[in-house]
Amino acid sequence: MSHSHQTFPQFLASSFGREFVAGGFGGIAGIISGYPLDTLRIRLQSSNSGSAYSILRGVVTAEGPAALYRGMGAPLASVTFQNAMAFQIYAILSRAFDSSVSAKDPPSYKGVALGGIGTGALQSIMLTPVELVKIRLQLQDKGSANLRQTVTHRGPISVAKSILRTEGLRGMYRGFTITILRDAPAHGFYFSTYEYMKEQLHPGCRKCGQESLRTMLMAGGLAGVASWVCCYPLDVIKTRLQAQSHSSPLKYNGILDCFHRSVKQEGYSVLWRGLGTAVARAFVVNGAIFSAYEIALRCLLNSGSIQTEDAV
Repeated sequence: MSHSHQTFPQFLASSFGREFVAGGFGGIAGIISGYPLDTLRIRLQSSNSGSAYSILRGVVTAEGPAALYRGMGAPLASVTFQNAMAFQIYAILSRAFDSSVSAKDPPSYKGVALGGIGTGALQSIMLTPVELVKIRLQLQDKGSANLRQTVTHRGPISVAKSILRTEGLRGMYRGFTITILRDAPAHGFYFSTYEYMKEQLHPGCRKCGQESLRTMLMAGGLAGVASWVCCYPLDVIKTRLQAQSHSSPLKYNGILDCFHRSVKQEGYSVLWRGLGTAVARAFVVNGAIFSAYEIALRCLLNSGSIQTEDAV
């Protein structure tokens, strides 16, 4: 195979192409399976009353079930790309951070953890504006918007335009520091838990790549749960900081101020509000992401007829 110019099938056959495309499939599976629970989590975190069930019932009766999918367009397009990028960056970094491992072997756990942390940090640059737009859309309550005669945004583009107009580019990156603080360690935990659990559930599968769907769903689900639990309080603070806009007076001056005031007003339990919903969603979504990713990777491997490793 000559590498002077690559056609699409050759791009797919290269390991970079495969990781990217498979990551994209993972992203799509994750969004569709978990978006309603995500909307619920955001509403739980920003409110100060109500159980998950009462909020869910309220949203569905007042605004219809479609409200649970409001704002999905922005993440669906971006998460597909972002997940593709994340798996791609991770594939490169997990090898780069520990070059002592040969290319035929799976990356070491040290490489996996450091690769995950690096992926999370790089991903925050892409993710901050997308999350900001998504949170503003999800918290837009139709009833209160009519009362206050404020502008309701039709979709992500109109939110982004209004943020840029009123707050400039800095406004788009509101919450950037806390996003990095949340995502870098979370991704370290995420990929480490996945690789570790996969090996525990199916010893030897990291080398042979023959794990079952059940193993992928379980390991992916647990990886998602681990990454959420370790950084959940930061996520609550992030939602509260990013929910602030210039149109209303700012409630918090920054990360520490938000932390102190939220805890003072609502107690420490506020830092874990919505965790049950987030964990349930994380299990479903990440089981779906890793399974779709691994299955897509296998299909691409088979179609590229490069299954030489099995012979070893």
